[in-house]
Amino acid sequence: MNFLSDFVKGMIIGIGAVAPGVSGGTFAVVLGIYDKLTDAIADIFHNFKRKLLLLFPLALGIGAGVLGFSKVMKYLFEYHEAQVKFLFIGLMIGTLPSVVKEANKHGFKKSYLLPCIITFGISVLFVMLENSVINIIPESNPGLAALIVYGVIIGFGTIVPGISSSFILMYIGAYEILLDGIASLNFAVLIPVAIGFALSVLFFAKLISLLFKKIYGYTYYSVLGFVLGSIITIFPDIEASMQYVAGIIICIIGFYLSFALSNYKKADKN
Repeated sequence: MNFLSDFVKGMIIGIGAVAPGVSGGTFAVVLGIYDKLTDAIADIFHNFKRKLLLLFPLALGIGAGVLGFSKVMKYLFEYHEAQVKFLFIGLMIGTLPSVVKEANKHGFKKSYLLPCIITFGISVLFVMLENSVINIIPESNPGLAALIVYGVIIGFGTIVPGISSSFILMYIGAYEILLDGIASLNFAVLIPVAIGFALSVLFFAKLISLLFKKIYGYTYYSVLGFVLGSIITIFPDIEASMQYVAGIIICIIGFYLSFALSNYKKADKN
């Protein structure tokens, strides 16, 4: 059951890695595994067997989420973008109480709010840039080095909550190329991207794990700012339509499901 649960969590993180406007790192936070995940990756060779048992189902799920849902996410965001975004918003809002509780695990200081405000502002800035700067470096046939860089960008967005790697890839005109390459299992694209992804995840996981150990409260409130910013930045444009109403209903359902799941996990721990 633990394997299946971690596999599903990994799949959700993988979907977040390829979905426009969403961060895989944000989903790791709301699923309650972010600090454990970054700590395990950062020091993987210490208690290697135990770390491997933790990371294997998550990695398998992330791979399945990225590979299996690339075409699905492309279709959903093309034809049902508002409804999908509302679902993500509901899921994230429902887990906010548990995220705040985790952030205050070692106590609360008013000074924690400053990094939260800063990272929230960074998330909002990203969406402003996304609306004004698209396809800075369009490439129809990216080389090996470019593909590795794209993998680094995906890894960055997977580890750092609230930073959508999809938005960054859109800026440089690489999102469609990568989505098509992943969906078609083009190994000439997949292998260099995977190399860049692994290098990026290892580096940023070490950095974030160190920050958690040294300044837990400030780091977690920085993460919380990114999560709050994600909710604002993916909010669909307001419109009077049945699709929008359906999206709100989906948002409420997503909120209820994630809130109930958070409470279930807390009761299970007790």
